[in-house]
Amino acid sequence: MKKIFVLSLISVGYFLNAQNLSNSPYATYGIGDVKYDNTIETTSMGGISTAFISDFTSNFNFANPANNANFELTSIKLEATNENNYFKTNYNNTKSTKHSTYLSNISIAFPLSPKLKMGFSYQPYSSKSYDIIHRDTLSSGNIRANRFKGSGTLNTVQMALGYKVNDKLAVGARANYYFGNLYDLNELAYSNAELINGYETKNSIHNFNFTLGASYQNLNTSTDRKLTIGATTTFGNTSNMTSDYVNSTYFYSDAAATVKSNESIIEQKSTNSKNLLPLQASVGVGYGEENKWFLSLQGDYKKGASIGYFGSTLDLQDSYRISAGGWYLPNFNNFRSYFSRVVYRYGAFYEKGSLQIAGQNINKFGVSAGVLLPFKNSSITRMSGLELGLEIGKRGTTKNNLINQNFVNLRVGFNFADKWFRKTLYN
Repeated sequence: MKKIFVLSLISVGYFLNAQNLSNSPYATYGIGDVKYDNTIETTSMGGISTAFISDFTSNFNFANPANNANFELTSIKLEATNENNYFKTNYNNTKSTKHSTYLSNISIAFPLSPKLKMGFSYQPYSSKSYDIIHRDTLSSGNIRANRFKGSGTLNTVQMALGYKVNDKLAVGARANYYFGNLYDLNELAYSNAELINGYETKNSIHNFNFTLGASYQNLNTSTDRKLTIGATTTFGNTSNMTSDYVNSTYFYSDAAATVKSNESIIEQKSTNSKNLLPLQASVGVGYGEENKWFLSLQGDYKKGASIGYFGSTLDLQDSYRISAGGWYLPNFNNFRSYFSRVVYRYGAFYEKGSLQIAGQNINKFGVSAGVLLPFKNSSITRMSGLELGLEIGKRGTTKNNLINQNFVNLRVGFNFADKWFRKTLYN
């Protein structure tokens, strides 16, 4: 167990130094590809979390902090994601692929008392990483090149508290801090012109918001069947996003095209946006059998927003997501069969996206699966182990020369849970 823990810490150092988040071209709009709530446990079950109270004492739920009534151990989670994207468009029948591996979650959680639980976590929230060049030949014979380039990552750190009011009802709260810079650049150049016309946007983000959650669970002790209902609301932007926009002409003085020379500014302005992370709400219902299986259905809603983009305002529409998923544990008491003590997860989702381009909604759907492989010395009251997840899906469309994105995401992580940081009550 200690050797595995040390190995995972070395892996964290590698992923932090090699952080490279993959994107689709749709990341050019808004704040990029949103990857939040990217934990293996959540994504392996299609995204359900609002009405998910783990049967085991080793899993802390950050998405709905009210759902931690059973959490009793100190838990440390380290997770990484490998993304594989496959793009296709009918425009010139173009195809491309993009792959990346990055650290997707670090968290630590522990009980403060039998009723009060606390957790801290880090995740990348969204990212931009694209570089697209389109060239065409004009009737005059000149070549026009249009380049779109974006970079940057928006990260989030969280502190969550869950309080068990009684055997059936619990409440929770989470504070979220977002930080990072996102860059977008659009350059227009002609073969017969010395200067490049560039439109650059820098979004600097330092933002707080808050999530409130509640859950109700009724357990029938005669049948071990349980009904769970949960709800969350995220609101309360407390600071602005600053968008700096520059329209200028220049040329590059180096071969790598990174150093601008002879820059002449045509237009420059700075704006603030208060609704970068607008109102979000979620409601879920679940049903299952204690330490055996669980199934949940969840609906998420996100209000539209406006964001500074190339000197104007980009309006994002309201979006929603429907998720269904759960888990199954064959028989944890069967010590003759290791795979009878493995937790199997499954799920599916459909998401109506916030983007609408060329009259088409950029929607997303997928299926997922995963397992928790318990360590050899794990008991059902601890459930530490290796977590694996798989997500397969589709985003976008090829209609109106737009881009269809197929993706295969692989996730791996460790959950170390034990009675750490406890005072010894006897010698």
